[in-house]
Amino acid sequence: MIFGLSLSIGSIALIANSPTDPSEINSHILAFAFTFLLLITAWLIYTTYMSVLPFEVRSITFLNVGLLLLVALVPYLLNSVELVNLSLTPVAASAIRDYSSTLFALDLAGILVILATFAHVISVEEKKLVAPELTTLFRNGRNRMSVLAIVMAISVAPQFWQWTILGAPARLYVWYLPLISYWVGRALRPESRTYRSS
Repeated sequence: MIFGLSLSIGSIALIANSPTDPSEINSHILAFAFTFLLLITAWLIYTTYMSVLPFEVRSITFLNVGLLLLVALVPYLLNSVELVNLSLTPVAASAIRDYSSTLFALDLAGILVILATFAHVISVEEKKLVAPELTTLFRNGRNRMSVLAIVMAISVAPQFWQWTILGAPARLYVWYLPLISYWVGRALRPESRTYRSS
């Protein structure tokens, strides 16, 4: 429900801001598509993990609540980066976008850390939450998401907003890494993302 609500909030924010030219429409569609892919990817991973995680464990419950809070913040933070208040000066608008993008990078890092923690709990062989041959897949997922979380945290550095690639801050490009990691991995090795025995 929270994932669906986040997607709804993202689409409502775009509807509320009427475009002034065709390029702005394209920009808003790309921003929404990115939000959609990010939330759907997180949801796919989340539902896989929740199907085997024990809900009655207090730490899992707290992490679950924390994850859902971070997911709910995604559209707000991304819209603050994408939609600029026209009454602001260019310097002030850039500062707002920089701050919002910093918070989003931290938000995404937090989501990845929590998902990595879930994968770690599932991969502990003593807990016997999955078949022994699947624990390696969950460990690999934990390691991959931990590395991605570190990369997201590093992208908070001011240089990643100042350096540009094709006119956009480098920090924005870093956000694509989790999507690329998941979807390329799913295309090349489906069993590594679905966690089913072949």
